[in-house]
Amino acid sequence: MNILKNKDNLNNFKNLGLKNIVVRFAGDSGDGMQLTGERLAKLSAIMGNDVLTLADYPAEIRAPAGSLGGVSGYQMTIGSTDVYTTGDKVDILIAMNPAALKVNIKLMKKGGIIITNSATFTKRN
Repeated sequence: MNILKNKDNLNNFKNLGLKNIVVRFAGDSGDGMQLTGERLAKLSAIMGNDVLTLADYPAEIRAPAGSLGGVSGYQMTIGSTDVYTTGDKVDILIAMNPAALKVNIKLMKKGGIIITNSATFTKRN
């Protein structure tokens, strides 16, 4: 079954009672956060949602992997109604490593969802 052709799956935010949701992907520069975010944004738009995006590039050029200054991100608001901002607080954070989590945790809404790549975490961090 193609979910894009099934009218019941279009605009699922309305089905959940949500007008919009803010999603942020974060990881080391080069981890593909912008590409992943762009793909989700395009899919969401195809499904009939309004989408606004913001790419967040690292402060340091060629920062060492896992460093705070090398974290890049891609944030978007996906909405069942018109969207005018990428959002100040994040509903869902996808953090690919401890540095990405540390840099972006302050952006989380209370009760938000954090998804991490647990393979990159150690007892130390």
